[in-house]
Amino acid sequence: MQSPIIETVPDRPAEEDRYAVYTALKAYNTAQTGRSDRPDFAVLVRHPETRAVEGGLYGEESFGWAFIRYLVVPEAYRGQGIGSRLMAEAEKIARDRGYVGIWLDTYEFQARPFYEKLGYYVFGELEGGDGAHGQFFLKKRF
Repeated sequence: MQSPIIETVPDRPAEEDRYAVYTALKAYNTAQTGRSDRPDFAVLVRHPETRAVEGGLYGEESFGWAFIRYLVVPEAYRGQGIGSRLMAEAEKIARDRGYVGIWLDTYEFQARPFYEKLGYYVFGELEGGDGAHGQFFLKKRF
């Protein structure tokens, strides 16, 4: 068997390359655990007239936990309880699927107090420094 070719892509790897790595990892994880990922989920914020997606929440299966990959409330809609509604819907999906809870990450300039107000607590942290922003990992167990 020949050795594989190692190729470094320092900037903007192709989407199909990202997907190929993801697919290989997913196959390995399924072989090891006997379970495959459930479908991702989303709770969308749409423009009231155009129905274009302007923000929302995107979540994934994380081996018995839900993982919130992205959450964004457009500036024009902030302060109206939209973020709390998005998280409530995500929690409902997670409970309905039988997940243990939800975990997520946020940066020091983002929404840590928002998540803590909803009952999430920090279980890990990457410190900030020169050229790096602090990052917090939060979870809520049901």
